[in-house]
Amino acid sequence: MKKYLFVTLTLLLFVSSVFAADFSPTPLKFTAPTNFLYEFDGSDFEMPVTLTGTPALCIFCVFTKDKPSAPMRNGFLGWHYVNRIDTCMYVSSPTQLDVGKQNITWDGKDSDGTMVPAGEYTYYLWGFDNVNQKKIVTKQMPFRWNEMSIIQIYDDNGNLLDKPVIWEGGTDTRPAAGEPLARVHRKWAIGGDPEDATLVESCSVFGLADLGSIALQPDDHTMWFKAAQTEGGTVQIKKYKWVPNGQGEIQTEWGDEGMFEFALPNNVPSSELHMPITTVVGGSDIFVAYHDYITGAPESELIYVDLEDGTETTRVDLSDWWVKLEDQEAGAQAGGGPSDVINAGDAGPGPMAGLIQLNAHGSCINQLMDPYRDGEIGGDINDLTLWVNGNGDYVGDHNFEEDSVRPWVCHDYYPGPYKYWCATDKVGFSQFPSYNLGATSFGLYAPDGTGIGQLACAGESTSNKYGHRFLQYGSPYDGMYQDGNSTGEGAIWTYIAHDSVTGVISSEPVAVEEAAPAAFAVAQNSPNPFNPTTTINFSTHQASDVTIDVYNVSGQKIDTIASEFMNAGNHSVTWNASEFSAGVYFYTVKAGEFSRTLKMTLLK
Repeated sequence: MKKYLFVTLTLLLFVSSVFAADFSPTPLKFTAPTNFLYEFDGSDFEMPVTLTGTPALCIFCVFTKDKPSAPMRNGFLGWHYVNRIDTCMYVSSPTQLDVGKQNITWDGKDSDGTMVPAGEYTYYLWGFDNVNQKKIVTKQMPFRWNEMSIIQIYDDNGNLLDKPVIWEGGTDTRPAAGEPLARVHRKWAIGGDPEDATLVESCSVFGLADLGSIALQPDDHTMWFKAAQTEGGTVQIKKYKWVPNGQGEIQTEWGDEGMFEFALPNNVPSSELHMPITTVVGGSDIFVAYHDYITGAPESELIYVDLEDGTETTRVDLSDWWVKLEDQEAGAQAGGGPSDVINAGDAGPGPMAGLIQLNAHGSCINQLMDPYRDGEIGGDINDLTLWVNGNGDYVGDHNFEEDSVRPWVCHDYYPGPYKYWCATDKVGFSQFPSYNLGATSFGLYAPDGTGIGQLACAGESTSNKYGHRFLQYGSPYDGMYQDGNSTGEGAIWTYIAHDSVTGVISSEPVAVEEAAPAAFAVAQNSPNPFNPTTTINFSTHQASDVTIDVYNVSGQKIDTIASEFMNAGNHSVTWNASEFSAGVYFYTVKAGEFSRTLKMTLLK
């Protein structure tokens, strides 16, 4: 009998080891020209593209290049606001591409059918696998609308992780009653066996209701923050030390005995409060929204909380976008949120680093902003905003149906789509789950907020969709992450292959011999983010005195990289920031009467 049991157990262990398999997806990859010559003569544009990994449904866009728009609202109902960014001129219809080499075609016209003038433009190619079923990442971590998990891609020194880590957010978005309860948070390194529960690491803290997310201290990931709502109508942000599979330790030296606290509008606790908090690479603050989209209170602010000492740094009034008294008069809410404050740069290093995205499932609004724009901490929300997509383009809109009871009312909690977890990829495409819009998976925005449309993953249904996350930094796990609810897998983490690339379309060939630049120009430093050195390339069209100064986010000059007379031509300087702390910095290149300032991010 004992021998029989031994053989049986051995067989079971063998079978389980055979069928256990680590998560190992097949990434999707575009290869396309960095620079492509097109004469803008009315002929068809044909750009070669190689697709590897999986088939893809693709979108091709053409944008202006280095011609940032003045702040303006345009479109039906003024749905589109852009501010000092390049803007979309053309969006293709979705095109199905197979693995292999093919051409992307364009007739040289903008979205209105007008020929685009000869010049230099930026193109984007975005795509995802719409053929294969979602692949299970892990069954051990929840993926629900109110848990706002995050994916860590950097270590404490700013190096990219071989295996990104999912951190579970909170689960309870209602005010806590009575004594604090044990709240368990968990993390999972992507790449393990989806079935293996022993790979989960947890940390418990006694606290009030979780408000949907946690945030990590960028330079020390043993330190984390969470928000909770009290019965008395306040929100508490607390700082803890992560103790693996143990009890988290509150950090009493931060804030007021480990806590930063603020009151909700009118000191009234909300029946439901979805309030994610976030940090950004190189930032010095935690960001949290002050709002109540349930009662519709006509107040909305973005609060900056100092990462180092837990005090309030500043507030930005969001009411220009997130308060609409006319919506309340129409039977909806005056206040629409934002209920989600999300790090837009968490897919990987690139132009979205340092930006945050604001959205709410009870509103039509999606908004991308730079909390440290122009080297300032905070300021006017319209100056800080890069783009807003609101009601008017049928992408993410509320009450757009012809039979709507409240036509075109934006801040209305009940109609779909419920846009939980709006996420952004490395080059700036944003998407939101499009629940309540039939068998679609997500709505897609171009990098300036232009609405592209609703798209569907393979096997999609009309069930709820909880959200999205992107990874896009050269890891084996790059792709799009979603819940599996709508395809029958439940509220777990699943994977879909995705990629996007960008390049330049120009009517002029690149010169074989370098000539003196026709104009003063400054390029974005590279790499960015960096640790500890980065290179700044710039061009001067005439001989002049050149200075390159570095400023912190408070506008204080902290270093001078160059100060000398330079001839006309292309130049390159390197900044070694080993003596400076991690954070967002700004560099200003001045050559004679010309100057330009750009942002860079130092990691440690």
